[in-house]
Amino acid sequence: MEFITGKHLSRRTFLRGAGATVALPLLDAMVPAGRLWAREVADPTRLVCIEMVHGSAGSSGFGAAQNYWSPAATGRGFDLSPTALSSLEPYRDLLTIISDTDVEPAEARQPKEIGGDHFRSSATFLTQAHPKQTESSDVFVGTSMDQLYANRFGQDTPIPSMQLCIENVDQAGGCAYGYACVYTDTISWSSPTQPLPMIRDPRVAFDQLFGAGGTPEARAARQRSSASILDFLTGEVASLKGRLDPSDRQRMDRYLENVREIERRIQRVVARNESGENRDLPEAPAGVPDSFDEHVKLMFDLQALAFQADMTRVFSFKMGRDASGRVYPESGIDNGFHPASHHGDNENNITDFAQINRYHVGLVPYFLDRLKASMEGDTHLLDKTMIVYGSPMGDPNVHNHKRCPLFVVGGAHGRMEGNLHLRAAPGTPMANVMLSLMHRLGMDDVTSFGNSTGAFSFAETAD
Repeated sequence: MEFITGKHLSRRTFLRGAGATVALPLLDAMVPAGRLWAREVADPTRLVCIEMVHGSAGSSGFGAAQNYWSPAATGRGFDLSPTALSSLEPYRDLLTIISDTDVEPAEARQPKEIGGDHFRSSATFLTQAHPKQTESSDVFVGTSMDQLYANRFGQDTPIPSMQLCIENVDQAGGCAYGYACVYTDTISWSSPTQPLPMIRDPRVAFDQLFGAGGTPEARAARQRSSASILDFLTGEVASLKGRLDPSDRQRMDRYLENVREIERRIQRVVARNESGENRDLPEAPAGVPDSFDEHVKLMFDLQALAFQADMTRVFSFKMGRDASGRVYPESGIDNGFHPASHHGDNENNITDFAQINRYHVGLVPYFLDRLKASMEGDTHLLDKTMIVYGSPMGDPNVHNHKRCPLFVVGGAHGRMEGNLHLRAAPGTPMANVMLSLMHRLGMDDVTSFGNSTGAFSFAETAD
């Protein structure tokens, strides 16, 4: 590699124009000639925490017998085909499944809390702490895992962490059973008393990542225009490309084209939703696609781009909202999500709910593909990422929080073994797993988390 000017390009190089700022992916020019990538580039593991509400069909008695979530075998010789995780087969070498952990903090602890599982569960997922029952502003639960990591490894990025969601949020006051709506609406807590708002609108997320800079008037004018943000950066792009070698120019062109393509997709969504045609989600902002599939994929694309540009290293992504009655046509099931989760122990209904679980997990490989296609140095971003996917509920038919679904995918800089299914001993807190994951993320000094009773062993003999 030869950087044409012979100078080292800062990792924090931005292209700036009127109302637009675009960070760059990691280029060879950002590493001084003759130096090693790993020594010169700060490269903590990227972390993505994904919550899907309502547990899983495999947490019921019949579903467990059919292996609708967990494979039958533990260790490395497991068969994914009967499970909701079958779409992850191409990535099994980066996949670790941890079955049968419990989220006791989501359980009712006093009579007045009984029945409120849907309205406190999300707050427990990344905190593993029991929420204070209140409809006022005196909320209290715990600091979430993603924020503990962001505080440690995200402070030198432009955005320490981002919080994304798919369903409606921002409902003030109380929701039901005496719980404030923020317990339902977010999974990220910067402190036990500070919930972080989640972004539902891809246009808002895009602007946070790529639309900063300039005056408010310039940003507003750009948003009203049908032009791309890259049209405001033409001179900057041309100037920088003239200073790069051919391989860096090619890498930069691919990245900017991805930025432009995502922007076009968002613009098409906005144009369609502002056309006056009837919408499936009439209450949603114009930047939110009516299609769940399209919405999730846009959010995954934004996360992949943000990781490429090192705008942030931490995402939490809430893919559902408790008690949602949304129908997922692509799943092949025409029953609403919440009604389907209350399967009444009917075997046919459990099988239908398992198909919805399979559909939800089936969207994750889209994200994995994007990360694997994004090279940094001698490897791809998926090797440098840890993705935690799970639910704080087990069998939704009875609102319990036992045998909850959980898996981890991604190389995490070689700190996750992959191709591994572990079954926890009965009563094992999910907090034990999260404590061990924090250790794998470089937070070895953290000795407890939530209701943990100790670190979880990722050795094959853990079951």
